[in-house]
Amino acid sequence: MAKAAAAAPKKAPSKSEVLNNIASETGLARKDVASVIEALAGEVKKALGNRGPGVFAIPGLVKITKKKVPARAAKKNVPNPFKPGEFMDQKARPAYNKVGIRALKNLKDMV
Repeated sequence: MAKAAAAAPKKAPSKSEVLNNIASETGLARKDVASVIEALAGEVKKALGNRGPGVFAIPGLVKITKKKVPARAAKKNVPNPFKPGEFMDQKARPAYNKVGIRALKNLKDMV
């Protein structure tokens, strides 16, 4: 029983822990590491924004893509998938953006 408790998964590191770990490993100041992370977030925002290409890759780790999902019109008398033989109405849905994140080969190899 004691081994099962010891093997329990740990919680994810906090932002502060991540910044401190990167700072100690690279020898940079924590403030510099924080500014690099903020700059990276800004680049992602530019790439996935309305004027950007809709794709951003962090080399060797992940590829982030944006997909525009078109609006759907309302439909009446659609078969209910949960109650066969009954019909239902579907509401209209506005258009929205979906974000996809794909792990790249190096990240898969790490795991």
